[in-house]
Amino acid sequence: MKEFEKNIINLYGEPGKQWLANLPQLTAKLAATYGLSNIEPVKNLSYNYVLAGLQGSRPIILKLGLDTEQFNQEALALKNFTGFGAVHVLEEKQGMLLLERAVPGTSLKCFFPDQDNEAIHITCECLKRLHQAPIPHVHELPNIKDWLNALDNDLRIPADYLRTARKLRDELIATSAKPALLHGDLHHDNILQHGNQWIVIDPKGVIGEPAYDVAAFIRNPLPEVLQHPSSWSMIEHRIDEFAKILELPKQRISHWCYVQSVLAWAWVLEDNSDETYFRKLTELFSSYL
Repeated sequence: MKEFEKNIINLYGEPGKQWLANLPQLTAKLAATYGLSNIEPVKNLSYNYVLAGLQGSRPIILKLGLDTEQFNQEALALKNFTGFGAVHVLEEKQGMLLLERAVPGTSLKCFFPDQDNEAIHITCECLKRLHQAPIPHVHELPNIKDWLNALDNDLRIPADYLRTARKLRDELIATSAKPALLHGDLHHDNILQHGNQWIVIDPKGVIGEPAYDVAAFIRNPLPEVLQHPSSWSMIEHRIDEFAKILELPKQRISHWCYVQSVLAWAWVLEDNSDETYFRKLTELFSSYL
């Protein structure tokens, strides 16, 4: 909880402090409005306040946050992913989502590292389903090109890394495959067991080529994948397997991995967060180019 509070204050300042102070009253009001019971915060909160509980006998997740634009994008993505392997939206309003809860809710992180190959295959099946979902005809979802504009900012990242990231970004965008509705952050903790299926949570909701969605899994879980004694051979194997199963060029996957590691590095700098892991990731992926 302390890390969560620190993140909110670092990102939002005084409005973040006020929002944190009002959380107990807000949570109680929403519980009364929607008939929720037994609601408790989940572990490992980051930038949203997430609680698990019940609505009657139905398991639910209540998600609260200050980034209302991202909440709107997540809700729209989840609705369009309906029938393609994502949790359902039950209710939504500004800064709030009431969601179906996956049960038992075990994440793919428990497969790391001994069942990594099985986790890759599960993730590929999730991606194949998600990428069949239609892109909304009218929407305000970002394109990956919008995200990647952050690489043009004045950043405290070594110049050679930035030059390479910008060059690869431009090449990848110029040669992109047909766009799809992407998850945008499909790592281990966002793939959960629900009955005898695996479904996804927390989509960013972004438009781009399917190959973009592979890189988040390849660099996760952090920091565990970087601390693994065979981290590089594990990453190489992941790239090989995703390329084979999804019929994607290995070089394209590795280039997206590099670009996204630099992009994530840029984002953590903007958030005044720890850059250590993304610096190390960039160094690691640079050796694969």
